[in-house]
Amino acid sequence: MHVLLREVHDSDLPVFFRQTNDPEALRMAAFTAQDPSDRARFDAHWARIRNSPAVVRTVLAEGDVVGSAAVYGQPGEREVTYWIDRAYWGRGIATAALRELLALVPERPLYARAAADNTGSRRVLEKCGFQLTAQARGYANARGEEIDEVVLILKG
Repeated sequence: MHVLLREVHDSDLPVFFRQTNDPEALRMAAFTAQDPSDRARFDAHWARIRNSPAVVRTVLAEGDVVGSAAVYGQPGEREVTYWIDRAYWGRGIATAALRELLALVPERPLYARAAADNTGSRRVLEKCGFQLTAQARGYANARGEEIDEVVLILKG
């Protein structure tokens, strides 16, 4: 499957909003907005990140908008994040998108976090060279409780 990253267009936002309101995807991602159904907050969040120094891209697979990928944060503490529509899970799209994003952002180290039980996301990160560096606990809005999370690092 051909995967490509491009700048975020306004027309991508309704697709992202729908994707981030999938109950199964929310549960897996765990660390999400407090109320993902709040469209005003969603729009404000995207306006903020699109006007920040973050590197934010739309993920396309065979020309379809299937998610987003970004690098954000302060130098030396920057993190990667991505969201792929559940209908496209298991096809190597997240791995391909993250590899392309990492080529756009040569800065290292980069960090990533995932719910400890999100084996798919951990596998994507490890395939892209991230290594487990710590374990923590954090409040997961999508699950309504504190859960275990992993912290990974991609060194230079």
